[in-house]
Amino acid sequence: MDKNKLYQQFSIVMQEEHILLDEPMKNHTSFKIGGPADILLIPQNIQEIQKAMEICKEAKAPYFIMGNGSNVLVRDKGMRCVVIKIAENLSNIVINGSKVVAEAGVLLSTLSKKILQKSLKGFEFASGIPGTLGGAITMNAGAYGGEMKDVVKSCKVLNEAGEVMEFSLEELQLGYRTSIIQKKNYIVLEVTMELEEGQYEEIKAITDDLTQKRTTKQPLHLPSAGSTFKRPPGYFAGKLIEDADLKGVRVGDAQVSELHSGFIVNIGNATADDVLGLIALVQKTVLQKFGVELHPEVRIVGEE
Repeated sequence: MDKNKLYQQFSIVMQEEHILLDEPMKNHTSFKIGGPADILLIPQNIQEIQKAMEICKEAKAPYFIMGNGSNVLVRDKGMRCVVIKIAENLSNIVINGSKVVAEAGVLLSTLSKKILQKSLKGFEFASGIPGTLGGAITMNAGAYGGEMKDVVKSCKVLNEAGEVMEFSLEELQLGYRTSIIQKKNYIVLEVTMELEEGQYEEIKAITDDLTQKRTTKQPLHLPSAGSTFKRPPGYFAGKLIEDADLKGVRVGDAQVSELHSGFIVNIGNATADDVLGLIALVQKTVLQKFGVELHPEVRIVGEE
């Protein structure tokens, strides 16, 4: 992959300040961890995403789509590809009655506030989930009994040929931390949701209650990628880890959170190797003690 040649091609279709060479991925992940990406693009509209994909295909250059980096662990050697970041750069919101149409890059926290302002209910569960709407629909994010599949009506995506497609809720195949988007490597552009009209004070009270639960029970003051492991059938990952006496255990500056054992946090200058070593230790210990396999929920990417 010829970085300089690609840079020249990208600079024809987007502004140069949105094309970053050898960009440290720790600047773009909530873990604050990750080596450099060969090229990181921050497209400002759908057309720029399509053009970037075209250039990558013609150059046979691999590309990786990311949102706000809240569920990603980038390895220390970085990423030998073009990273296309869809975050605050694509974050328009239109609310008409109980119908909400929002672009993939909007943060769930921002979207939740806009929805609350319109006294719409049903999205409270998402108010404290970090990351973007695109990432949330891709993995069917959920919390406190709610999931994206409960509110989504349809979703516009780009396929690998750069064509815009629209899927209904049923076609999205939203399951536990999975979707057709994830399986087919589609790029989320826009999500349409249908909510219910409600009372502002009631909705705000529910949102405040969930925020209080999160802030007191989750280590939001430290860099992490949220819940590190998927929920194993019949168990809770955090309780298994705590019962295995792993709370507070460290590998380098990666630590099993002392506040919530389901989180691995960066308490200083943790490397990806630190986190991966701790993940392996937790998996091995829980398997030995309880016979339960834990699988990472965090997406691990980059050069090994």
